[in-house]
Amino acid sequence: MDLNEKSRENVDYMISEIKNRLKFVNPDVVRTESFGTEKYDDLKDIYDWVMTKSELSVSEMQAILSELKNLRDQ
Repeated sequence: MDLNEKSRENVDYMISEIKNRLKFVNPDVVRTESFGTEKYDDLKDIYDWVMTKSELSVSEMQAILSELKNLRDQ
């Protein structure tokens, strides 16, 4: 999978992996269909950062959720 390609499949994959990494109690809080490819680069930045972290603090998780909320399609 080439995450440098802006595609619906890659958006779905990155959101899914972020949700798995954050271990959401309710994964429906962040729905993959709420994200389009318009803000792909921002989403990719978040994905790359999350994947480099071995552990995430509560405040980091809250910040990630806040950023994801800002990236959702309105």
